[in-house]
Amino acid sequence: MAFQCQRDCYMKEFVTSVVSCCPAELKQEVNGKKETLTGFSVKLQDTILFPEGGGQPDDHGLIGDVPVLRVTRQGAEAVHFVRSPLEVGQEVPVKLDWDRRFDHMQQHSGQHLITALADTMFGYKTTSWELGRQRSTIELDTPCVKAAQVQALEEAVNEKIRAHVPVTVQLLSIDDPAVEKVRSRGLPEDHAGPIRIIDIDGIDANMCCGTHVSNLSHIQIIKLLGTEKGKKNKTNLIFLAGNRVLKYTEKSYNTERSLVSLLKTGPDEHVEAVDKLQKTVKLLQKTNLGLLRDLAVLVAQNFKNNPERGNVFSFHKKEGDNEFMNIVANEINTEETFVFLSVGDEKGPGLFLLAGPSEQVAEMGPRVLEMLQGKGAGKNGRFQGKANSLARREEVVTFLREYCKHHTSEEE
Repeated sequence: MAFQCQRDCYMKEFVTSVVSCCPAELKQEVNGKKETLTGFSVKLQDTILFPEGGGQPDDHGLIGDVPVLRVTRQGAEAVHFVRSPLEVGQEVPVKLDWDRRFDHMQQHSGQHLITALADTMFGYKTTSWELGRQRSTIELDTPCVKAAQVQALEEAVNEKIRAHVPVTVQLLSIDDPAVEKVRSRGLPEDHAGPIRIIDIDGIDANMCCGTHVSNLSHIQIIKLLGTEKGKKNKTNLIFLAGNRVLKYTEKSYNTERSLVSLLKTGPDEHVEAVDKLQKTVKLLQKTNLGLLRDLAVLVAQNFKNNPERGNVFSFHKKEGDNEFMNIVANEINTEETFVFLSVGDEKGPGLFLLAGPSEQVAEMGPRVLEMLQGKGAGKNGRFQGKANSLARREEVVTFLREYCKHHTSEEE
């Protein structure tokens, strides 16, 4: 069957009845973490909430006052996931999240238009597409799309938008001869009901289950952002349509204003200014690295020249890296001296290095890791890694001195 959302893509509110409501779970990812929600799968007599399919995400909305978190398709039925149960047989109002839906309509119709003209103008077939949260991607069956072709395609699609070309929906039976004449990448295995054709007048006719604008002018505008290398000799064409172009422009303008303030230059000079800054930073980093190396040698020599030096040497520096610590350790005879070095925030995270006689370092390393709440490994008389906290650094030094004192007394 065709759902009400497919018969009238612009309907925002609808009254229907609950057919079934069964306990269910929804697996989703929130802020990079997977979680499982418990709730209910609800089937309605009909729905204006589009179930995910055809490269288009599902709609969000409300059934009564209950939020719909996911809509999927099972054969000829739409399944709505909600957290609260609904009474079977009751009439319920369904309200659509229109902003989300209209965005999807603009992107999806935009994809059909781009796909049709890319084929007509250059013979590039679309093999797949993705409607992303921020930008959408069309996979073209060609290893390369030239910049001039992207520009020509962008001009052509926007010309069609300005021409107010109507977009209509046809429902055909699967054995209708007209089905053979439309563009299609094939029907899903669980397809049921009539074949739905999206017809952009004089431009394209394509099988599609998704929601679309009724006129290309509703897309407003399309911006082709460029191309990326795809898989298996294909090219990904990246685009924005409609309100996404406006949001992208606003975001770009705000970024531009911030850069004007930071760089003290006009927009046309931003690239040159950033390039100059990067070169300056690289030079400063190189100079700083040289100074750190010289300092590492001096730190080690100062210890060696101290007549009252013990058999444990510890040193901490906020600025530094593994190379700095290794240079210090290389300058000291670690067969006779335990070296404990650290760089980073004195009370926060950082790096550490423990060096000395191999067997004793291997024995002490895990204990040092525990005190620093860190991760690391050791071999050939060196144990180093990352510390989550250097707050107990002095405890490590005390532990090393006690260990050495105990070890020396045993040898005597």
